[in-house]
Amino acid sequence: MSDPDVPEVPEVPDAPEVAEPDAAARRRHAELSEKLGEANYRYHVLDAPTISDAEYDAGMRELRELEDRYPGLRTPDSPTQHVGAVISTLFTPVEHLERLLSLDNVFSLDELTAWADRAARLGGTGPYLCELKIDGLAVDLVYTRGVLSRAATRGDGRTGEDVTPNIKTIASIPTRLAGTGVPEILEVRGEVFLPVEVFERVNESLLDAGKPVFANPRNAAAGTLRQKDPRVTASRPLDAIIHGIGRVEGSAAAHGGIHPPIPPGEGIAGAAAGPGEAGHLEGAPDTQSGWYELLRGWGLPVSGLQAVVPGMSGVREYIAYYDEHRHDPPYEIDGVVVKIDELTTQRAMGATSRAPRWAIAYKYPPEEVTTRLLDIQVNVGRTGRVTPFAVMEPVKVSGSTVERATLHNADEVRRKGVLIGDMVILRKAGDVIPEVLGPVAELRSGGEREFVFPGRCPSCGTPLARDEGEVDWRCPNARSCPAQLRERLFHVAGRGAFDIEVLGYEAVAALLDGGLVTDEGDLFSLTAESLATCPFFVNKAGELTVNARGLLANLAEARSRPLWRILVALSIRHVGPTAARALAEEFGSVDAIDAASVGALAAVEGVGPTIAASVRDWFSVDWHRAIVGKWRAAGVRLETPDFDASRASARVLAGVTVVITGTLPGFSREEAADAVRQAGGKVTSSVSRKTSFVVAGESAGSKYDKAAELGVPILDEAAFRVLLEQGAAAVLAEDVQAEKPSGP
Repeated sequence: MSDPDVPEVPEVPDAPEVAEPDAAARRRHAELSEKLGEANYRYHVLDAPTISDAEYDAGMRELRELEDRYPGLRTPDSPTQHVGAVISTLFTPVEHLERLLSLDNVFSLDELTAWADRAARLGGTGPYLCELKIDGLAVDLVYTRGVLSRAATRGDGRTGEDVTPNIKTIASIPTRLAGTGVPEILEVRGEVFLPVEVFERVNESLLDAGKPVFANPRNAAAGTLRQKDPRVTASRPLDAIIHGIGRVEGSAAAHGGIHPPIPPGEGIAGAAAGPGEAGHLEGAPDTQSGWYELLRGWGLPVSGLQAVVPGMSGVREYIAYYDEHRHDPPYEIDGVVVKIDELTTQRAMGATSRAPRWAIAYKYPPEEVTTRLLDIQVNVGRTGRVTPFAVMEPVKVSGSTVERATLHNADEVRRKGVLIGDMVILRKAGDVIPEVLGPVAELRSGGEREFVFPGRCPSCGTPLARDEGEVDWRCPNARSCPAQLRERLFHVAGRGAFDIEVLGYEAVAALLDGGLVTDEGDLFSLTAESLATCPFFVNKAGELTVNARGLLANLAEARSRPLWRILVALSIRHVGPTAARALAEEFGSVDAIDAASVGALAAVEGVGPTIAASVRDWFSVDWHRAIVGKWRAAGVRLETPDFDASRASARVLAGVTVVITGTLPGFSREEAADAVRQAGGKVTSSVSRKTSFVVAGESAGSKYDKAAELGVPILDEAAFRVLLEQGAAAVLAEDVQAEKPSGP
């Protein structure tokens, strides 16, 4: 009997039973999750949709229904739990399946010989696998049943940071392996790098945007890979090369369905390969070089520059060759890695606590020198940016004599801590850009002095200004500053603009000093009569010089340059060749670009809001419009002939990627590249499995061999013209394959 003062507790009904998903439901959920996750990533990050909106919506509905029916399938990483556009890299710690060891280094041939002697005592007498040591970032990739399930940085060798979303933006790294015989678990190691050519373009764009530049390609690659927003990573085309194997297990051929990603720290049972070993995959090669061929067949990027040599004399020849040709590869290298090629010997030799005994890194001497910093001066560029540069005692580095090097901006001078009179360390980054790394402070005598950045333009005396949030100081006197005008005129003549060959600095200075031009708008109004009034263009007999006649001929030819070159020539801030091509292809004329709104400009792929605002600002200035008016009056073509705004979607080479190598009789390299782009195609500098065609002229070299190795169609000039006119299908139907042209 119940107590009347105590309230009765209602009976709690039993919880409803939760349905458990069967194997078919789990498999379908995994398939949909992978398909929708990949589609979401490619849509929002790579801007390259793989399925239609309707197909995506139908898949998402089915996935939600499955999770409603079986709540246990609804996990935090399900596509139903994410907002589509919010994709970020969180850099969460993950454990590698097999530890990434370091490599021991040697710095001389004597030290290399000593390593070879030690290796021989342990049974390692060759053959040797020689490969270039790329100056990049080590990464660890895990493929589960052929699908990229995880990518991580090296970290401490045991634990790295998960960078999978960023690695997926690298075109050369497949998200799904091709071919047959792919292991159930495949862990590979490689190097992510920024090609030197791309590094230079990235730094140019950063300079144009008033942002600090990267010191070298390795730093640029690191900064790019460590972006939280993968879209930033995707905007800078990283590349990668695989050079090692971690854990390998099982064969995917016996399994169906989709395997989930490997949880952090969870090892794989069974036969596991040690660092650099290849596991016990049935039928696997017994050499590392053999595994490289297997990896290449599965679509992974493997270098074509490695070599297997029988003895140490071959190793020394390989090292000597790339010591002389270290700037031939498209990436920076700092040495050569030498490995015992046979895997059984690798296993027998084993490893120390930090490095394998069967491999060694031979490091080339650093391309850094010391010299005296004599002065720091400033240069005024065509957009008014005032850039400090170092004047040094001439010194030879990377095969050339250097006496000037950029210091980028006033903040960078302070950061480096260099004083006028210092002994400084100089490096020629990428064999192109001389760079002062910093002072040798212990060699200071006390007579050094600090650089004082000027408050006024050294050319016209106008007070300098710096916009909020920018690092660069600029001269605001854009119209009348002599230095800016001289640089703009020289820029107009550049190969990326009107390509006026004989209009160099001396000729530009003569035109300005003689009053023949007041700005770049007057350039196309020059005549034989006006040039005859300037002593620079007249010989002793009172006749026009060869250069003067050449200038008039160049100007006549330049009046018909493509529209994108005209846009580059206008010196619109932030508008380089890439943005100029995009604007020209979208709008077809200077007038249409002038009339477009900021929104319409920003909507063009490759342009965006910053460039759009800069274009709009440029055309809002009266004297800028006057330059366009002068060019129009002088007969410069300011539109694309027969432009059809609807043709963009019908370009014959849309989606086609072309590599151009060697010398073509009927095209310069730039003309051939322009022709591809105008037909809607893309031009790249390196050959990969994603390359559609290689166009090979005389002295084609290694790119021809790489294309032949990968089965990429190789075209001669005649077939190239067919490609431009009729598209890829016409060339493939003819089954064209050019023979390798001989050198000169």
